Amino acid sequence: MTSSEKRAEGPPFVGALARLCFQKARRRVEAAIRAAGGTDVHETHLAVFSYPLPDGARPSELARRLNMSRQAAHHAIAQLVRQGYLERRGARGLIHLTPKGRHIAEAIWASMRGLQAEWAARIGAERFGVFLEVLRELALAPEEDA
Repeated sequence: MTSSEKRAEGPPFVGALARLCFQKARRRVEAAIRAAGGTDVHETHLAVFSYPLPDGARPSELARRLNMSRQAAHHAIAQLVRQGYLERRGARGLIHLTPKGRHIAEAIWASMRGLQAEWAARIGAERFGVFLEVLRELALAPEEDA
């Protein structure tokens, strides 16, 4: 058995490794938001700026997508509307980013492009490309019944 096969058998397992990478990315996002002037964007608001962005989403759809209760989503949306990051449009109150919200989203994307470039430089562009392909395949695959 090779050393990499032995490492694959025990902890940390995939969930912990994914969480640790997520935490590194999250710290980058938080710093990018602050640097872009979003000092009033709080942790509970970050989900609204996650992929895919809420442009044109119904509040209930956004709540479901973010795995939040409708009440929690409505509260976060209302706060972000008051702060000028989101606006409601039309009779159904569809959620859209304002220019201020788009500025924050672009800062987040820039920080993630930077992090990806750093990780690609660290492990090699080819390995990082394969890593992203595998993540996309796993993350975007339909849920399997347990």
